[in-house]
Amino acid sequence: MTSLTQPFLSVDALHKAFVLHGQGGMTLEVMRDLSLTLSPGECLVLAGPSGIGKSTLLKMLHGSYRVTGGTLRLHFEDGDLSLDTLPAHAWHTLRRDVIGYVSQFLRVVPRVPAVEVVIEPLLARGVDEAEARVRAEAMLARLNLPERLWSLPPGTFSGGEQQRVNIARGFIAEHPLLLLDEPTASLDAANREVVVQLIQEAKARGAALLGIFHDEDVRDRVADRLLPLSPHMGAALASTPANAEEIRS
Repeated sequence: MTSLTQPFLSVDALHKAFVLHGQGGMTLEVMRDLSLTLSPGECLVLAGPSGIGKSTLLKMLHGSYRVTGGTLRLHFEDGDLSLDTLPAHAWHTLRRDVIGYVSQFLRVVPRVPAVEVVIEPLLARGVDEAEARVRAEAMLARLNLPERLWSLPPGTFSGGEQQRVNIARGFIAEHPLLLLDEPTASLDAANREVVVQLIQEAKARGAALLGIFHDEDVRDRVADRLLPLSPHMGAALASTPANAEEIRS
């Protein structure tokens, strides 16, 4: 990790565009000239209307979308790592050890019990299975998921229950960089409070967090800074069309 006084993530002149093959190969620009820095122990919240490019930025930082132009860099004590030029095979290790992601929706292998979904990031890092299970069960209990559900596959759960499994999985590994895409969207007041506490604890241990929160109360309690996205930074796009092909750098 870097010093708490130095940025851990820097984004410079970021640009993202897609090609719409179903519309004659038209180029759709969804982000341009976006720059930001994010330091350890800080929560930066992206603000702006739906479709402005907030989730697109998180997906680029997680390697789901590649960068069209500009740079994404992580700064470690032994040097910088450029995410915009990172080869595909290197992303697995980076996601395992450095970059965590809590998306709006839980996507897991069918028929895998909820507790196993939460355990997996710890096992991937070599944590003893018994210890991992204790930690996973404690996290699920903290998020008020009934014990009777722990051994069941989360595909059978309600939206709020699935989101709690997703949050447990995302926070349990204590990544240095944590990306949060509407982590409280489907939660009741009690569980929103738990998520606020988890975010505050992550900040206290030195994690850098980049988040999207449409819940203004949660946003105001966790944000150290707001970054409003404007049409100059992100072109309005409700969702990436299914027939869009990425333009890669």
